Amino acid sequence: MTPPTVVGHSTYGPGPLGVLWTYADRRPDGTYARIGGGPYDPATNTYGQGAFNTDDIARAAVVYLRHYRAHRDAHSRSAAYGLLRGLTYLQTTSGANAGNVVLWMQPDGTLNPSAEPVELPDPSDSGPSYWLARTVWALGEGYEVFRTVDPAFARFLRTRLELALDALDRQVLVHYGSWNIVDGRRVPAWLVVAGADATSEAVLGLSAYVRSGGSARAKQALARFAEAIAAMSAGGVREWPFRALLPWGESISDWHAWGAQMPSALAVASTALHDRRLLAPALGDTAGFTPLLLTAGGPDNGWLPAPIDRTQIAYGVDARLQGLLSVATAADRPGLRQLAAFVAAWYFGANRAGEAVYDATTGRTYDGISAEGVINRNSGAESTIHGLLSMLALDADPTLAARAQALAARPTTTGLQVVEAESAQLSSGAAVVTPPSAWTGESQWSNGSYLTLPPGARAAWTIPAALDARLVLPIVDLVPDRSAGKTKWSTGSTINHGSGGPQGASAAPGALLPVSAGTLPAATTTLTATSTGTNVRIDALLLLPLISRLQLGTNELLVSVDRHPRSVPVAHRGTSYSYTSSGRLHSRRPAITRAEVLPGGFTVVLS
Repeated sequence: MTPPTVVGHSTYGPGPLGVLWTYADRRPDGTYARIGGGPYDPATNTYGQGAFNTDDIARAAVVYLRHYRAHRDAHSRSAAYGLLRGLTYLQTTSGANAGNVVLWMQPDGTLNPSAEPVELPDPSDSGPSYWLARTVWALGEGYEVFRTVDPAFARFLRTRLELALDALDRQVLVHYGSWNIVDGRRVPAWLVVAGADATSEAVLGLSAYVRSGGSARAKQALARFAEAIAAMSAGGVREWPFRALLPWGESISDWHAWGAQMPSALAVASTALHDRRLLAPALGDTAGFTPLLLTAGGPDNGWLPAPIDRTQIAYGVDARLQGLLSVATAADRPGLRQLAAFVAAWYFGANRAGEAVYDATTGRTYDGISAEGVINRNSGAESTIHGLLSMLALDADPTLAARAQALAARPTTTGLQVVEAESAQLSSGAAVVTPPSAWTGESQWSNGSYLTLPPGARAAWTIPAALDARLVLPIVDLVPDRSAGKTKWSTGSTINHGSGGPQGASAAPGALLPVSAGTLPAATTTLTATSTGTNVRIDALLLLPLISRLQLGTNELLVSVDRHPRSVPVAHRGTSYSYTSSGRLHSRRPAITRAEVLPGGFTVVLS
């Protein structure tokens, strides 16, 4: 489409720009309708937000760029060229907001800087944003491709990427070296929109730019952003969030699968910068957290910190897949590619619905699966974009693609279990509290409520027996209050509810966090907690088997949080590959009835 002339917005060369619609809604007859975001006004042919958006234009450009790089496909080169021209038109080129990007465009090409409903920043080019980070991603990968096939266009892309760096320098990197306090934890203050997720997408583009001869300033920005992402590593083998890279710099209680491209970013940055120190946190996330995530049911939209939003979408699945493959290459950990097959199998039916989410006949990816296993058969741009990025990664490795499709069976898991605190039998004085909002500003009360225990009160939970011992991790409200009480648990552990850190930049005092309370033997079916003081709030219990499992057909993934090596039964004969906690292969041997699992490691059994 051809937009109207607007001061401060221009692009490369003449002719129509490449754009794409934001949503594709499935109609009752099975056809699809392209629609924009927000309420539609037929009188003006406009949407409250717009028809086309920067986020999806940028990421679609990456799809075409990667397809062209892999196959030298002329159509993909042309599509990438058109979309990059459309993307750069959305970038503001002059004034106080130069380098930033307008998010929305109407069907006739009119820009809509202030959308309804409101999205921050408002206007959308008035500050750093996810869409600025994604613009950097597309411009970086665009420069890498076009510098050899169209040097003049590549020089234009370089100019626009440097303009985006101007914006990042003055708005984000100006805070380099400063740290925020979030409930007692030091968090880097130079993340794009306080997000390691957003920053990771900028890092993907900066890495491509730097390895293609980008500027010294870009290399410095890449190093600083990668440093910030690496600092978001948290937890341990037995401590929540189990070595994950946290996505949000304003909460230590929040992890989400969507956009969690932090391990991919660290992997490609480590290569571009020749800095292997960045691989340690990336390995923790991929070889440590991701296997546990899979045995818990897969890449959920929100652990807050309990797995509350169990919707799963391609944006989250693709982020896990790309992370595993990128770290496998950068760190020389081929075993992570075996995990990648378990992740990619989601597209082909290894999910709660037991059905394919990717349609190979059209290239369409559906808009996700609910916690109940219902597929949303709409197909917005984001879903198809990330589905295609995953398919391109599989196309690059036919063995991996074949394995992922062979694993396409409805999953059976024995992993992380949530027990709501309010399900307990309560003594006198204990009460269930339902706040006006489950969202605290930085986390969310599981099931919308919590348990409060005054001094001397007791809660007793009845828990199903298990085949293995389980770690007990009560989610409690840790407050920075020395006068707050403690809870004594029947496992022999004590939790100090006043051990929280200073609130700092977080939205609420206190932090909902899973805290270790020992181990529950397999045969034990009761658990109790007794309060010794005030300010005792319990949200839920997380129960994590020492050996958790994911079974896809006759293949298994075994994950250990035990302190000792274990020999465990397997459901089917096969070959077992046992890996250390950092993803190194320890042993490969036949698994007839049992397989070895190392402390903090994972084992893949393939039939």
